[in-house]
Amino acid sequence: MSAPFDALEKIFHEPSRLAIMSELSSTSKGKTFAELKEACALTDGNLSRHLTALEKSGAVKIKKAFIGVKPCTTASLTERGRRDFLQYLEALEIVLKEAAKRAKPEIEEVIPAGALKPSRS
Repeated sequence: MSAPFDALEKIFHEPSRLAIMSELSSTSKGKTFAELKEACALTDGNLSRHLTALEKSGAVKIKKAFIGVKPCTTASLTERGRRDFLQYLEALEIVLKEAAKRAKPEIEEVIPAGALKPSRS
């Protein structure tokens, strides 16, 4: 039996790539470079580097075109990328639930039960 950690796809586990994949998973038509840059708060260079890594892994497809005389780069998930990302999220959920379950008794020794509930303001 494999551990839930084994299913955590490392290509998605980097925070910036997780942000990019999350943004791209919200649409089937993809997002422009500018939209991703703003949504993920990345520099041109960082976004380009991460998109290249995701494209090489087969998770993302990149389309370059011109709108008038202006270049426009659009990124979208491949079918494989969408499937693999959803599997990654399911594995991450299992890992996080297990971590919370294991940490809860330790936390409750220091912080009384119910003290961590969010306030309703």
